[in-house]
Amino acid sequence: MGKIGKIARRTFLIGSAAVLGGVAFGYVMYQRPAKNPLLDGLGEGEAALTPYVLINGEGVTLITPRGDKGQGAYHVQAALIAEELDVDLEKVNVDPGPPSGAYYNTALSAEAVPFAYYDEGFMAETLRDVMDAPMKFLGMQITGGSTTVPDAWEKLRVAGAVARETLKAAAAEVSGINVTALDTGSGRVILPDGRELTYEELAPVAAGLEPVTKVRLREPEEWRYIGKPMKRIDIVAKSTGAQEYGIDVELPDMVHAAVRLNPRRGGALNGYDAQAAEEMRGVEAVFDIPGGVAVLADNTWRAFRAAEAVECDWGPADHPGEQAEHWQALADSFVSDRRDSRQRDEGDVESALGDAPIEAEYRAPYLAHAPLEPVNATVWVQEGRVDVWTGTQVPRFAQSHVAEICGVDAEQVHVHVLMMGGSFGHRLEDDVVIRAAQVAMQAGGRPVKLTYSREEDTRQDFLRPVGMARMKGAITDGWVRALDYHVAAPSIMASQMGERQGLPMPGPDSTIVQAAWDQAYAIPDYRVTGYRAPRLAPVSSWRSVGASINGFFHEGFLDELIHAAGADPLEERLRLCFHVPTRKVLEAVGEMAAWSGPRPAEGVGRGVALVTSFGVPCAEIVEVRQTEAGLRIERVWVAAEVGRLVDPVNFDGLVKGGVVFGLGHAMTGEITFADGRVEQENFDLFDAMRIDQCPDIEVRGLENGDRVLGIGEPPVPPAAPALANAIFAATGQRLREMPFAKFVDFA
Repeated sequence: MGKIGKIARRTFLIGSAAVLGGVAFGYVMYQRPAKNPLLDGLGEGEAALTPYVLINGEGVTLITPRGDKGQGAYHVQAALIAEELDVDLEKVNVDPGPPSGAYYNTALSAEAVPFAYYDEGFMAETLRDVMDAPMKFLGMQITGGSTTVPDAWEKLRVAGAVARETLKAAAAEVSGINVTALDTGSGRVILPDGRELTYEELAPVAAGLEPVTKVRLREPEEWRYIGKPMKRIDIVAKSTGAQEYGIDVELPDMVHAAVRLNPRRGGALNGYDAQAAEEMRGVEAVFDIPGGVAVLADNTWRAFRAAEAVECDWGPADHPGEQAEHWQALADSFVSDRRDSRQRDEGDVESALGDAPIEAEYRAPYLAHAPLEPVNATVWVQEGRVDVWTGTQVPRFAQSHVAEICGVDAEQVHVHVLMMGGSFGHRLEDDVVIRAAQVAMQAGGRPVKLTYSREEDTRQDFLRPVGMARMKGAITDGWVRALDYHVAAPSIMASQMGERQGLPMPGPDSTIVQAAWDQAYAIPDYRVTGYRAPRLAPVSSWRSVGASINGFFHEGFLDELIHAAGADPLEERLRLCFHVPTRKVLEAVGEMAAWSGPRPAEGVGRGVALVTSFGVPCAEIVEVRQTEAGLRIERVWVAAEVGRLVDPVNFDGLVKGGVVFGLGHAMTGEITFADGRVEQENFDLFDAMRIDQCPDIEVRGLENGDRVLGIGEPPVPPAAPALANAIFAATGQRLREMPFAKFVDFA
């Protein structure tokens, strides 16, 4: 096809993607560079050379717009910019920047493309490319989906290179020396005679130049940071207690707030008696807000105590009150009227299953996010201006909601994004910011810090949804022949993005079948069907989203089929796997664990699982041992393919953290409902893996793929099935429901 045809096709596809995204812009608008938000309010001598690099007399500031919730996002983003800008990481400032459409997430739309990660054909690659359009048009500044590195990989390196070359152009203008004779290093432009001009002194000149956009990115052999072990830029602050989180904000004349909301989610507040609370020490006011009451006090603890002292008459929940009803709603959803998707349907499944298929039902419970730092937000409403200090993954959504509540334009809402003490998807919601703004509107112009108690945080959390799978399979001559996979769950996207953010959510919800339909197994007769259960409790994204459920279901039942066939769990997965980089992950984890060596001793079992989520194949082998005190998880081996390791140390930590997170929740994690209320309101009932239970974990990152991918979530989904399969190997007991502690004891 000629050049004109290619442009026309791309123009059409970009326009189509824009329409799907709910906006009406076309290819020309898509090509326009986003406005640089740093240009607004620049001081004298300051230069905002790109939306990611700000230079003034105080130094170089790198803008890192993907939120940091402990995963090292600020560090990795800064390293990618610094690599090309030629600055020293330990000498720069880092700032998440203002909410802006310029910081839209390029990689976020990958999960919405109806092609598996291993599909590399023309249509798959084209759709991945053009689905960037709705993200840009909607200005989707979101941190999530393990997209920080994929989004930043080229974008931030280019930003650093553009700033570097523009500073060299400024030095050429100042010195009269041709730019080709100039070099850079450690935040300086170096002249041929060895003289150095600092970036700070060149900033005023660079600010008056057009950015140099024709740049060359450095080759791997030139890298100073990428691929090499680094000291995270936040490690000193976190080690000394100096790191500021949202909960640490202190402002003059600030008042502290707590809320008490209906514990039966969606229910009304019929009435309340605040007399006892109002008489408590330090309490300034008690008033109603939508769905509950708020308390203002002189410190957080007094606000908490007063909120609990308010006698409230709560209305019923807008979802089933008892946990058994939630399970029944899922069981009733395996019907054609609730079929949401069938993205994989290969071979003749019905004939292959025959009259006596192998069958199983698997279940996964609700789970809370439970970050160590309870959600919080500080809001200060002044005349014509509102300031918000909080840890958030969705700053533009927060900005928009606060503007609506306070009756100002979005540009008058200044969101100061702070480090988060954990999230796991929790801070993809902005409900605490909304509540803080509602309270601040009644605070007489004083800044208000709203903090949820641990119990309030858990009661009001938007949970990982319950899920249920019903599966059938067949084996032939010692190998897996057929797999008919049916999964039912409520829609995360309808709840999170539809109900609470008001975005159109047309078509199927891919999270229902995430990490089920797109696994690289060449099973001859293979069908994956997703069913959308009715709305139950409010749900949201939880670390690895739908993959956290489907990874357990799919790999657990596949292990059952492999066992029934009499095959080796690793060898049969290797035989079925048709994608070379994914096979290498399996081969690597088998080599790490010496799978083909001598079999484990009596009472020791090993289980393997392979789950690809967010485009990352991740395989884990878990080893458990039977002891008098119960099962002990002794060792875990993990291999993952991410295309490129930006920081091997950070990678290792993220993978190990994901394994512990996945194992701990598989062991004990569960949220249930009674009388419409969450039963597990704090860590005493919503437990996690303890440090003395933590196994030795060995990690290997592979760099064989063409795409650079993230690792924050992919280690979570294989953990539960690998553990369940190991328990079966050690005890002969097959676990089909989480948490496993309901059925076995752990040491």
